[in-house]
Amino acid sequence: MATIERLRTTVVDVPLPRPIATSIHAIRSVGCVLVDVTTSDGVVGQGFLFAIDGRRIRAFDEVVRDYARLVEGRDTGDAEAVWASVWTDLNPTGHAGITVSALAAVDVAVWDAHARTLGVPLHSLFGTCRDRVSTYASSGLWLSADLEDLAAEARGFVDAGFRAVKVRIGSPEVADDVARVRAVREAVGPDVAVHTDANQGFDVDHAVAVALALAPLDVAWLEEPVAYDDLAGHARVRAEGGLPVATGETVFARAGIGAVLDADACDVVMPDLQRLGGYTEMRRACAAAATVGMPVSTHFFTEHSLAVAASTPGCASVEHVDWFAPLFAEAMELDDGELVVPDRPGTGFTFDDDARRRYSA
Repeated sequence: MATIERLRTTVVDVPLPRPIATSIHAIRSVGCVLVDVTTSDGVVGQGFLFAIDGRRIRAFDEVVRDYARLVEGRDTGDAEAVWASVWTDLNPTGHAGITVSALAAVDVAVWDAHARTLGVPLHSLFGTCRDRVSTYASSGLWLSADLEDLAAEARGFVDAGFRAVKVRIGSPEVADDVARVRAVREAVGPDVAVHTDANQGFDVDHAVAVALALAPLDVAWLEEPVAYDDLAGHARVRAEGGLPVATGETVFARAGIGAVLDADACDVVMPDLQRLGGYTEMRRACAAAATVGMPVSTHFFTEHSLAVAASTPGCASVEHVDWFAPLFAEAMELDDGELVVPDRPGTGFTFDDDARRRYSA
């Protein structure tokens, strides 16, 4: 068993190809803290966290570096014990988004180091159940795009090999959002799944009205129709709106996912690797979803979420986001609407040193 000798971080800021907008965001870049843990055998495990436009990224970095005292000197095979020691040490008065996110990046790096030490893919340690997984294009079709641009971009995703896309909605008028989704549906045809995401932009009554209006367009799901913590509102939209509801990306740790499940707030739960606290807690959340037969679709972190998707029987899809692709030496492989799960050691992805220098912040 190898020992973790050093934890180090690098802060980077990756610009998006163009500014984007949702009902609650205006985004120009993603600031990231890259985490490297080096073992006594010279193996390097890696993880990362991000913040929109780099907000509070220095605070994230400070917390990650503080966790080095709980990681260095531990065996890589003690990933779950390391997670528990950091979780116990979390500052209860601190900002949950910072402390849990920092834990997530560390946890992913330790698991990656463990699998690389053994020379095996991480998903094989978790128990591989598939070698490819369905995905949907989520790096476009933003609220800032007009109808013509939406249609052109949707066709581009299909030409690139996607068999599912996600369009953002959140207009004050129901008819405007219907027009957006119709433009995408007509562009991709009847055989491509169309997901919608309101990014918490509606109140419950408006969300129900939007869902009812979108139902004839064969929409796969309506994501986060209301505020993430309004679980009763989600349940009502689900009951009255006539569309499947997806949510869960904004809650923290396994308890957050548990609350979503207990409230019957969705038809698909969407755990986020960063907000859940890394692989250790995300796998527990997925197991909790399995006990009630709830499908899982992982949120963001596409490269690193593949290890979970490949080892979770109830995982229906992963969200394909290319924001972080410039950071990695390896590229994701898309084949007829599915992402191929890499059989390389660890997560199968490593940070590119040139990118680390180029985007250093």
